[in-house]
Amino acid sequence: MSAPRPTVVSAARRRTALDALRRGAVPESGLDLLATGLDRFETALDAELDAVASGASVFKAVRGEYGSGKTFFTRWLGERAKQRSFAVSEIQISETETPLHKLETVYRRLTERLATASFPPSALRPVADAWFYALEEDALADGADEQDLDGAVEKLLTARLTEVSRHAPSFATALRGYRAALAEGDEATAAAVLAWLGGQPHVAAAARRSAGVRGDLDHFGALGFLQGLLTVLRDSGHRGLFVVLDEVETLQRVRSDARDKALNALRQLIDEVHSGRFPGLYLVITGTPAFFDGQQGVQRLAPLAQRLATDFTTDPRFDNPRAVQLRLTGFTQESLTSLGVNIRDLYASGAAAPDRIKTLADDAYIGDLARAVGGSLGGKVGVAPRLFLKKLVGDVLDRIDQFEDFDPRQHYRLTVTSNELTDVERNLAAAASADGIDLEL
Repeated sequence: MSAPRPTVVSAARRRTALDALRRGAVPESGLDLLATGLDRFETALDAELDAVASGASVFKAVRGEYGSGKTFFTRWLGERAKQRSFAVSEIQISETETPLHKLETVYRRLTERLATASFPPSALRPVADAWFYALEEDALADGADEQDLDGAVEKLLTARLTEVSRHAPSFATALRGYRAALAEGDEATAAAVLAWLGGQPHVAAAARRSAGVRGDLDHFGALGFLQGLLTVLRDSGHRGLFVVLDEVETLQRVRSDARDKALNALRQLIDEVHSGRFPGLYLVITGTPAFFDGQQGVQRLAPLAQRLATDFTTDPRFDNPRAVQLRLTGFTQESLTSLGVNIRDLYASGAAAPDRIKTLADDAYIGDLARAVGGSLGGKVGVAPRLFLKKLVGDVLDRIDQFEDFDPRQHYRLTVTSNELTDVERNLAAAASADGIDLEL
């Protein structure tokens, strides 16, 4: 069953979604236009987002094989968070760029990818500016006049960050240094101090000295800075922060010592979230079943395995969306066809000749195309959505829209070349070619 789409879709939202699908990518926005089969999660997850907006904190793990829609799911949930005035950040975990056992690096990526409904990444500076504006407004509302405004703002800053300063006093110090640099018209120093506040290394020593901070952010300081960021977000009008740590299964491929540190860091993060240290945080990790169930992943650390333990022995229809771990079962032939029909209708709604598109790419044709794409990947329909949607939009719908005499049943035969496949898709296609699958439509 597909989620209901808005009856009126702006041209910009439609174009953004279709452009991403044409490239074989998951759209950054407009996921509600494409959502298929996610309605079973909506009630429970919306309730969790509302609880986080009221000061709670939530940790969630999302499991699924390649192609099951983990990235789509988390971006869809992130959009629902944005609708509730959350800030969002999506972080790709990797051994070289963002190792999980170095939380200072995770925090840095978080601030680099920080986005709000109004500002794209990185939204750290607009958020900081909005916070100081809010402090000034509160000070004026409390009776401060222009002459003693700075002192009143300083008192509010200290009061709001009291809890944060117990763990990371340099967070408040850096914010004061940022505001002072702005007041003096020193844009270079202000930008450098804000970069340091965002966890960037190698900030000029002169800028750090002027702000009264030293060194670079470390693993333990990162948790305090996250606490501070949540406070600043809340006071500047954001009701929470939605963070995704994507592709955590990459931990299985790192050295055993680094893997053990990363798993312990994840366990620490979960405990901190559940302890209430991060009010307003909704933290999601994604990974494959092998990561959650295998001895090179979560099961390697018994305390972590206990925290993530979820019963998946029942029929997936009865999975509990309130559980700590969610299972994405991937696409079937029917759900992939349903998704294609949704995309076809979305495309037609902005096309010059919508009736021709719906006639030539009717439901039966879309089902045939979905079957053929699945066949090209060894019959693995569950991993076919990316390639299927890329072919549907770029090879079929675009041609129907632009060429009046184009009929996909007569003029198009599905071709799948190696260079347009991911590694997983390429392996499946190689297996399929050995079986001689017919791709005729």
